[in-house]
Amino acid sequence: MAATATMHHFAIALSDVDRGVYETLDLRVAQHPSETMSRLLARTLAYCLSYEDGIAFSKGGLSSSDEAPISVRDATGLLRVLIEVGAPSAERMHKASKAAKLVIYTHDLAQLRRQTEGQTIHNAEAVEVWSMDPAFLEALAGKIDRRAKFELTRTESALYVTTSGGATLESTLERVTLAQ
Repeated sequence: MAATATMHHFAIALSDVDRGVYETLDLRVAQHPSETMSRLLARTLAYCLSYEDGIAFSKGGLSSSDEAPISVRDATGLLRVLIEVGAPSAERMHKASKAAKLVIYTHDLAQLRRQTEGQTIHNAEAVEVWSMDPAFLEALAGKIDRRAKFELTRTESALYVTTSGGATLESTLERVTLAQ
């Protein structure tokens, strides 16, 4: 019998001071059976930190190898931004950057750079890469349940997450390039 996805319900008070985005998000996020809680949280944080009108998680989830985990479409349905999480292959990045603006949130920058070393990626200098601290994601995974409320604040590239239990975790979100 195949394992099924686990649904998570997150109520997130987002204060993205760097971008001037302040929203209350009510998200239902499916966790693929092979996905760790840290990866699920990286995907969820990527959604929040890229939040704008037209943003959506992919319909196929992680099982859909043809879709980015998150995308942004304009009001007419035109694809504007593809958001990858982790360390997508160079071929996937090349294809995605031809289709739309490409943004990557990674918690393994060394692996991402190994994937791209010596590879051709369309418009590589325009790919927006954000490096997340894996220890922060692990610590957050230990504080978040399937139904969780938390506050997420980004200011001057610092991330703060305050859980409903009162725990506050802090990290940095560093913008980097694909080049070493």
